[in-house]
Amino acid sequence: MCLARSFRFPARKPAWVAMARGGYSMLARFTPYADPAMSTDTRAIGPNIPAHTAVGRGIHPMSSGTEGKSMRETRNTIHSALMAVVFLATALFLGPAAAQQYAGEELPSYSRGGADTCLQCHDYDESVMAVFQTPHGSFNDPRSPFANMQCEACHGPGGDHTRRLRPGQEQPPMPAFGPNALLSAQEATQICLSCHKTQGGSDAHWAGSTHQRQDVTCMDCHQVHVKKDPVVVKSNQAEVCYQCHTRVRAQSLRPHRHPVREGLVACTDCHQPHGSLTEAMLVKPTLNETCYDCHAEKRGPFLWEHAPSVESCANCHEAHGSIHPGMLSRRAPLLCQSCHSRAGHPSIAQTGDRLPGGAPSSFLLGQSCLNCHSQVHGSNHPSGANLSR
Repeated sequence: MCLARSFRFPARKPAWVAMARGGYSMLARFTPYADPAMSTDTRAIGPNIPAHTAVGRGIHPMSSGTEGKSMRETRNTIHSALMAVVFLATALFLGPAAAQQYAGEELPSYSRGGADTCLQCHDYDESVMAVFQTPHGSFNDPRSPFANMQCEACHGPGGDHTRRLRPGQEQPPMPAFGPNALLSAQEATQICLSCHKTQGGSDAHWAGSTHQRQDVTCMDCHQVHVKKDPVVVKSNQAEVCYQCHTRVRAQSLRPHRHPVREGLVACTDCHQPHGSLTEAMLVKPTLNETCYDCHAEKRGPFLWEHAPSVESCANCHEAHGSIHPGMLSRRAPLLCQSCHSRAGHPSIAQTGDRLPGGAPSSFLLGQSCLNCHSQVHGSNHPSGANLSR
């Protein structure tokens, strides 16, 4: 939901913003106790204020005596009430973070025409106009920016940016996104999270995640002003990730890999880029649970288990690609011998010279542990203690 939640602001500034910026003169239209100095009628400040305290066009705000003290107390009460109303309205419409930001500060100045004001200068920019073909530019969805604060929902208040400048005065910039943005990574991300923050959603673990700690922003992966964000298209997603993860790109070019280039597997099938409970930002709590989503036959439970398989698939496999069949990290029997000692077991390659009569055998040349121990992930066979059946 956008900055204004489900409330749809008019093109002009909301009434509560005008009241807050206008001070007591604006309140004089709504309350008889607005600002005594702005009224020429003693009834406008209450029946208990004597008429002789009027000075000139109105009532002197610093009248002495009991009346002056009462007047000052009333004015202070109104000021406190006004600030409470403004703070509450900001909290309701812009969220608690914005309310805290504007507490005790001058409220931001929004443009009078909304997007119409922006398009007076930016209408020839194709990347700007493309936003109307995206969910962010939809007027029919009450959650979208253009159903609420329009351009200023993301780029901030544009009143100061669009006002007429005096000679020699520079135009103040507005929040922009991308490589040349002046916003910090945290500031840019918070703008997006003001709408996309959901309780228990995909962004629940963003704070403290690997991407967040590396100052990755939403705009490093996402494009807002395009009809179709490339990162959400399964066949294009990997290329977006490869811009930073160059080592993974190299691994994906190896002969034994997942079908990522074919568009059958995407990075988000295994990883949650917005943060998760794991260091590798996996979609499941453990690596094995992530792999079992596709490789369910390796899950078990097995009568005879292979300890490395139960512990982690990464003990034997390279997830992003390998030069060995089965995406193994090393070729058997070398992989097996990293845990199993070959003492007392013929685990070295046999040659024809070692056979009786010197006859070679295709069953022994270049043998692998898998020739016998084929059920390396586990076995349910009553005689499968050695994972051979």
